[in-house]
Amino acid sequence: MPIIKSAKKRVRIASKAAVRNSKTKRSLRTAIKAFQANITSKNADSAQSAIDIAVKKGVIHKNKAARKKKQIAEKAKQAKSAPVKKTVAKKAPASKKPVAKKPVAKKTVAKKTTAKK
Repeated sequence: MPIIKSAKKRVRIASKAAVRNSKTKRSLRTAIKAFQANITSKNADSAQSAIDIAVKKGVIHKNKAARKKKQIAEKAKQAKSAPVKKTVAKKAPASKKPVAKKPVAKKTVAKKTTAKK
């Protein structure tokens, strides 16, 4: 335990900050896991919002936040486009006349003449 009055105050402040940071981290992890469990645009918005709050409070680095937000946006975009794709039956090609194949020309190899001495 610290003896100096200012050091005691720093301990109190640090413990309050640790509690606040742990709550922010927990809400961040919860939001990201909720998004991963059910990928929707609403969950993506809440996860990105939680990331922004964590950056603002200094819990995570801004570059890590940017990377996480990009990953969330990509997953949301993929999930949005995935169900929209419908399998469309391709039309059978119209019967065409068979095309005669051209005969392949054989390459002639020129013989090298060797000069005798």
